[in-house]
Amino acid sequence: MSILDSKIPEGPLAEKWSKHKAAIKVVSPANKRKLEIIVVGTGLGGASAAASLAELGYKVKAFCYQDSPRRAHSIAAQGGINAAKNYQNDNDSVYRLFYDTIKGGDYRAREANVYRLAEVSPNIIDQCVAQGVPFGREYGGLLDNRSFGGVLVSRTFYARGQTGQQLLIGAYQALNRQISKGAVEMYNRHEMLDLVKIDGKARGIIARDLVSGEIKRFGAHAVVVATGGYGNVFFLSTNAMGSNGSAAWQCYKRGAFMSNPCFVQIHPTCIPVHGDQQSKLTLMSESLRNDGRVWVPKKKEDAVKLQKGEIGPNDIPDEDRDFYLERRYPSYGNLVPRDVASRAAKERCDAGFGVNSEGKAVFLDFKYSIDRLGKNVIAQRYGNLFQMYEKITDVDPYTEPMMIYPAIHYSMGGTWVDYNLMTTVPGLYSIGEANFSDHGANRLGASALMQGLADGYFVLPYTIGDYLADEIMTPMADTNAPEFAEVEKDVKDRIEKLYNIKGSKPVDYFHKKLGQVMWDYVGMARNAEGLQKAIDMIKEIREEFWKDVRIPGELDNLNPELEKAGRVADFFDIGELMARDALDRNESCGGHFREESATEEGEAKRNDEKFTYVSCWEYKGEGVEPDMHKEDLVFENVKLTQRSYK
Repeated sequence: MSILDSKIPEGPLAEKWSKHKAAIKVVSPANKRKLEIIVVGTGLGGASAAASLAELGYKVKAFCYQDSPRRAHSIAAQGGINAAKNYQNDNDSVYRLFYDTIKGGDYRAREANVYRLAEVSPNIIDQCVAQGVPFGREYGGLLDNRSFGGVLVSRTFYARGQTGQQLLIGAYQALNRQISKGAVEMYNRHEMLDLVKIDGKARGIIARDLVSGEIKRFGAHAVVVATGGYGNVFFLSTNAMGSNGSAAWQCYKRGAFMSNPCFVQIHPTCIPVHGDQQSKLTLMSESLRNDGRVWVPKKKEDAVKLQKGEIGPNDIPDEDRDFYLERRYPSYGNLVPRDVASRAAKERCDAGFGVNSEGKAVFLDFKYSIDRLGKNVIAQRYGNLFQMYEKITDVDPYTEPMMIYPAIHYSMGGTWVDYNLMTTVPGLYSIGEANFSDHGANRLGASALMQGLADGYFVLPYTIGDYLADEIMTPMADTNAPEFAEVEKDVKDRIEKLYNIKGSKPVDYFHKKLGQVMWDYVGMARNAEGLQKAIDMIKEIREEFWKDVRIPGELDNLNPELEKAGRVADFFDIGELMARDALDRNESCGGHFREESATEEGEAKRNDEKFTYVSCWEYKGEGVEPDMHKEDLVFENVKLTQRSYK
């Protein structure tokens, strides 16, 4: 049985990180050249980590399954990135960002990790400005800020509605600089399929060349996984279709604990599902809630007419509109956190007030801000988002309200890591969305980009040296070692088993079935009966998958369906663990809403006496129930209270 050591430093909260950096080991410049690090994933976390580690002098091998690091899913982030700079002079501070993040996560995150995130956040903005990221600016040239859900200050830096793209370009150019210097070996179109351990330590990976189909071995002194989240277990999500949880899942099967897998985020402002042939959903930035007002009709008969297409939204006068977020949560209004806004939208639609033909949408209306500020100001702030919405829906949001509905967006759960971002496997690190560490049960908007860049630029480059200082005399991993051969055989056997099923149904058939089960029973609302049903149904679909999936194409060649099959096979296992974790956590917190644990007003009700811990699942073998360990969460600086945004 593994013992969890979070390595949280002693001392006052505001001094933990600086004291920790002063106490941990450092590798000299000459010795860094002897050490090699594998970084898997080239989004904001992976690209910034690979660039920073190479800049320090380590030899780095970076991997991405896309044709270019620039196609990482970080590019899709729209609204902004948080930082505690107090540029608006509205009483923001590092502590306020820390507190908002702890509260927004419903008190299910480590104080020390969250405070460090807030502490390094101002450095991220300086770094990105130096890289040329074109943040929005005020008339006088100073960087502008806007608000996001769950906060009462303006601390979100943005580049119109394409902040993720601009930040990724900054990290990408830093990475490219190191590639051109020979400090980073870049492996595009390579997918990590398994982790190799030697003497209990992470010493390499097995990857598949997605162009040729060749299985390859890569060795290193440490491995960093920065491969994002597992939201596509639901099939329909805001994630890119290629986003998957397989790399982290293979690490789990090699001994890395998986923490809080039931914590996934439902984003309230997505374009609603239309028909049954969609392959993904489109996110509309949370920043839109700064100037858009969310509403449904007050009268059910008006909602029915909208659903039938007999009237349009502009036919309903203001006095017959229910601005339900402003009504329920007057202090925060339309800027309540994502989990609160999502559940409120579902409640209105379930009550029969939905506004599209399926009754699964609410309005996000900019009429009032256009009247107040003018169309040009709104176009300057959100123009590309409005254009994107119109291209997808053929509705002009300048003249008609947007329709939105909640959708799966982000994974707060992930690989367990200690304060140094190392997993329970020595030498294996997990950063960004791939780990569990900084958000708790719900992520505040504009914090994903902050965490990815904080981990890659300002945390991992310090903490990985503490481990590598003891590996200086360790020779480079021999890829001819029996450990590599054994793991490679496991990978090949699994691929061949999948390919040779020769069934009758395509991969997407099974993925859609799994996604429907996940959405129905492990989605926005959960209960014990439904979760147990989900576990049973997932087992049935998985069994059918391994008997009847059809993978066309060649085994040893370019084959996207083969890639997809391996990822979906992992999604079955991930989905089952998510349901198992949700069943164990009989409380409501953040994005995890158990119907058995709600207030009289229908809000999430935590149980701090029993569930103030991180769930840490240990793999025990194929078909064997995993063991659950607990890392107790200790709150010394904030008082645990039931969240209220009223």
